Amino acid sequence: MSRRSSDRLKLQHRFQPLRRASKWPVWADVTARLGLAFLLIGFVVLVHWIDRAGLKDSHDGHISFLDVVYFTMISVTTTGFGDIAPVSDRSRLIEALIVTPIRIAVLFIFVGTAYSFVIKRTWEKWRMARIQAKLTDHIVVLGFGVSGGEAVHELIARGTDPACIVVIDPSHQRINAAEAMGCNVLEGDASSDETLLDVRIAQARSVLVSAGRDDTSILIVLTVRHLAPQVPISVVIRTQDNELLARQAGANDVINPVSFTGLLLAGSAQGAHIADYMADLASVSGKVQLNERPVHPEEIGKSIDELASGGRGLRIYRGGQPIGFWEAGAKSLQSGDILVEVIPCEACEAD
Repeated sequence: MSRRSSDRLKLQHRFQPLRRASKWPVWADVTARLGLAFLLIGFVVLVHWIDRAGLKDSHDGHISFLDVVYFTMISVTTTGFGDIAPVSDRSRLIEALIVTPIRIAVLFIFVGTAYSFVIKRTWEKWRMARIQAKLTDHIVVLGFGVSGGEAVHELIARGTDPACIVVIDPSHQRINAAEAMGCNVLEGDASSDETLLDVRIAQARSVLVSAGRDDTSILIVLTVRHLAPQVPISVVIRTQDNELLARQAGANDVINPVSFTGLLLAGSAQGAHIADYMADLASVSGKVQLNERPVHPEEIGKSIDELASGGRGLRIYRGGQPIGFWEAGAKSLQSGDILVEVIPCEACEAD
């Protein structure tokens, strides 16, 4: 067996599916369920004992308390050996109107408990292990705070299937919110090797990091880059002094929301519509959208002004170096070039 296969089996074995936060611990929930079941059984014992004159024992003709307990248990469990039976009209009415509904309730409690704590959890573990084993070309969002949440909303709005998004966060509430959006979720520490291996970080399409603290985000970037050397990493950094550290840690893109806000403010000072247009470009809800893609085969040799998509070419990345639309290198597109273009948002225009 290869090392990769061995690691996969190991990860599947230890993988624990998420559970929604519960007000009670598991032991308290089980105790409450079983307590209610035995309370109902005790009530039936009391009813049978009060009405023991309506019962007949074919063995010795005498109904003792032990006989009542025995009859109650075989009655509630629908075993029914027939050695003790209700013979009076009142006893039969009690069995029909009181004992039968309680019998059904007790069965539901036991079956429900077995389903919740055995069958359902086993099924969830198997299902999540299957999902985990098939994770590839997915987007991993590490941190589901304000920035991470908005990023997931925007990804889904742009057409990304929520099933292709994996969210990791230590907060129950945030995890539940991401799960409600249809994302794969895992509650845990995003800086842990085991947590990242559980979501197959090396097979991810890209990783978005927004841990809320620069030091935590940089540590996560270091861990991700160690485990996934080729995966693109984008990180939110709030202090300008830490941007260089984030890049040195391995981040491909460093986003500073404070700096971006400053750009919007500065743009608004130069004109009433500049900030509005910049926000338009950044969101799928605007009339235009920034798009990054490789050059299409039919575009090779053409100018950046002759894009097959009908968009406006802004920049080319060739060998990692940016080339503006005004530069000579943009006059002839080459295989392997990465384009940054502005395209119309058809959905918004249709509205």
